[in-house]
Amino acid sequence: MLQYGLPVLFVLFAWWFLTGAVLWLVGLPRTTVRWSMTVATVVGLGALVTLWQTAGDTSPAAAYIAFLAALLVWGWHEMSFLTGVVTGPRTTEAPRRVRGRAGLLPAVETLIYHEAAILLTVAILAVMLAGQPNEVGLWTFVILWVMRISAKLNVYLGVPNLTEEFLPAHLTYLKTYFCRRSMNLLFPVSVTLSTIATWLLITQAGNSVTAFDTIGFTFLATLMALALIEHWFLVVPLPSASLWSWGLWSRETDADPQPTAHAHARTAVPIQPDPPQPVSATLF
Repeated sequence: MLQYGLPVLFVLFAWWFLTGAVLWLVGLPRTTVRWSMTVATVVGLGALVTLWQTAGDTSPAAAYIAFLAALLVWGWHEMSFLTGVVTGPRTTEAPRRVRGRAGLLPAVETLIYHEAAILLTVAILAVMLAGQPNEVGLWTFVILWVMRISAKLNVYLGVPNLTEEFLPAHLTYLKTYFCRRSMNLLFPVSVTLSTIATWLLITQAGNSVTAFDTIGFTFLATLMALALIEHWFLVVPLPSASLWSWGLWSRETDADPQPTAHAHARTAVPIQPDPPQPVSATLF
């Protein structure tokens, strides 16, 4: 059981700790952004080099190293977005009473640079790692990317529990692009496909012969399961945010500056202030 248990525990700890660490750094005073991003960039570049160096290594240790390195690269992207360094050309609230597809372009404009940077990273990782013996880092990053896109689309289309709580003050305008609904048509598709993918990865981990493959597929299956759980947090009102309360300690106590009558999430009903909601918006 250790061959499965240890990788699962490693993923759970890395997911929990790195998410909290990013939240803590983002919550520091804005004067620290330059230093935080400098350190994050050095770490991210080092992680990319590490992924390249371990591409041909199929030892159990290399699987752990590649997985962690991919998380660190992903962490750079989350840091750059949440600090406001890499977002998009639109940094204002959504046009009033935006509805459905008509508001997709403004929503995309708020994060297109961020998404382009992630896509470029996927391309770099594919060139470096595709076809190599150790592709753990590549598929780790791909799962994070695909599942985050799915989560963002579901939040845009409408879910009961919006990902508002972890947004820093300088990104509160993003709330106006969210939509609170009881359900959207994409959500069942997202969780069904994610469940199938999780089961296939679990099966592959169980059928693996080498220790490297067992560890690698266990990493991917656990990460996929966590992403699936995060999707369910969007519709099930659980206090998941308490898992990272320590990461929010650095957050300034100031509420959103001068909220306007327009500073709210899009809703499927006439516009009115949103009541407090338990949310889940983990980064990994």
